[in-house]
This record gives sequence, structure tokens and C-alpha cells, in this order.
Amino acid sequence: MNKDEVCILIPTLNEGKTIGGLVSEFKSLGYRDILVIDGHSTDDTVKNAENAGAKVIIQSGKGKGQAVSQAFQLITSKYVVMMDGDGTYLPEEITKILEPVALGIADHVIGNRFANYQKGAFTRMNLFGNRILNKIFGFAYGVWLEDILSGFRVFTYDAFKQIELNRTGFEVETEITVECVKKDLKIVEVPITYLARVSGAATKLRPVRDGVRIASTIYLLTRMHNPLFYFNLIGGLLAICGLAIGIYVVDEWLKNITHVPLAILSTLLMVVGIQMFIFAIMSDLIVSLHRENMRMMRRMLKEK
Repeated sequence: MNKDEVCILIPTLNEGKTIGGLVSEFKSLGYRDILVIDGHSTDDTVKNAENAGAKVIIQSGKGKGQAVSQAFQLITSKYVVMMDGDGTYLPEEITKILEPVALGIADHVIGNRFANYQKGAFTRMNLFGNRILNKIFGFAYGVWLEDILSGFRVFTYDAFKQIELNRTGFEVETEITVECVKKDLKIVEVPITYLARVSGAATKLRPVRDGVRIASTIYLLTRMHNPLFYFNLIGGLLAICGLAIGIYVVDEWLKNITHVPLAILSTLLMVVGIQMFIFAIMSDLIVSLHRENMRMMRRMLKEK
């Protein structure tokens, strides 16, 4: 692979302790096109990145998702390597992660951090949360991946130009993965090394808050990709609530105690739950037809 065809994209926010060394390592490996898109850092991130030889752009908005979306609009390279600037990934593993796209067997490559992570790289809560989110993603999209939240990724030009991002925060990795699944892009995971953060470099991730946001993103995006999962979950919860209230009403009625309002509520919940199941079937049919039409269009474009 011609290294001049590779753009190294590094979104940053207050990564002054690590960004200079990271850029220098990529330079020493022969990669000259290094783009740092900075989220208005208040430390010396921008200065250190520029001194090391990177091109630095200050993002127009806020959040990692907005930074990546803005960068994708600017990049014209054949391949894009996206890496966090916190020093938790090894630049020398870039060859390993580029190999599947170079061989044409992948459109998007994800570095699997769980294959080899350093002690202290994950807290117990982060490790547990990541495992749960990966499982939720598998159930929601039918694609079982080991590390949907990895910050070390590779894209072909055609792949990242098809990705449409709307999330602005840490949910961006989830949305990227969903977009790749939705666009039928070939995804390959490659084992990588994941290091503990450099001493004194504070993490910007808030496990509980960001975990909830990522889980909600996984669920909300199923509305357009897997409506069976989206509507059936709502319908199931409503039907179960209605059934539980109904059981209580019947039990009380057998004791000659009537609860008319609760009986009406139980009926409404079960009826709406059944309607959600019907919506799920109809929506899945529409999405399946749309997906097939998109496959045919892509096939026709490739044949041209």
C-alpha cells in the first residue's frame, strides 16, 4: 500500500500529553498525511500537534461525533485511519489494521481492544459495560462484533463517504458501526493492543451517562434498520404491563372488588401492544423492500 494514500485522522480534546508523540510516531512510520481535528482544547494540544508535523483543524462545533463528521467531509484520501489521541493505541499496529482493506476483503476495519488489553486499561465497570453494549448491538442488528466502541478504525474512501453521522458525542463509534451494517459494508475486526491511559491524562468518558446514551443510540437507530426489534420491544413492554394490571383486576374482581379504570387501562395497554406488533411487521416489510432496492442500485452502479 502506498502510504501517501492513507490519511491518519485523530480527533482530540485536551490531549497535549500524548498527541505530539503520537504524530511523531506516525511520521517515523512514513505516514505524512496526518489530520488532527481539535475540539477547542484548552491545553497545548494544537501546538504540540503542529510542532510534530500534523495538519490541525479546529472543529466548527462540539463533540467527537461532530468532529469526525466534519473531517469526513474534508478528506479525499483512498484510506482513512481513525485513532483516538489519548495514547491508548499503538501506531505501529497500523499495518495490521490496514491489511484487510488493502487486500479488498473489508470496507471497514475495527480494532478489537479486548484481544489484548493492558492491565488498568479498563475499569471493571467499563469492561462490563462494553460487553453488555456489544451484546445489545448483536441482538438489535444481528451482527455480532466484539468491540463496537473501539476508537481505532480504518475506512475505504467509498465506505466513509457513505456514512451519514448525526450523533455528536461518544456515540459516534456506535453510529459508524450501525451505518456500515445498514449500508451492507464489509466489516472485519482485527485484534489490537489497548494500553492504559498516560498518567495525568484524565478520561473524558463518563461510564454511566455515556453508557446510557450509547445504549439508547443502539436502540433508537434500530427504528430504520430493524423495526421488528424497535416496535416489538415497545409492544412487548406495553402488553406485559397491560397483562400484569389485568391479572390484578381479575384477582380483585374474584374478591368482589371492581377496578373499572384499571380494567380500561389494562385493555388499552394490551391493544396498543398488539398494534405495535402489527406496526413492526409492516415496517419490517417496508425496510426489507428498501434494502433490496438499495442492493440492486449498488450492484448496477458497480457494473457501470
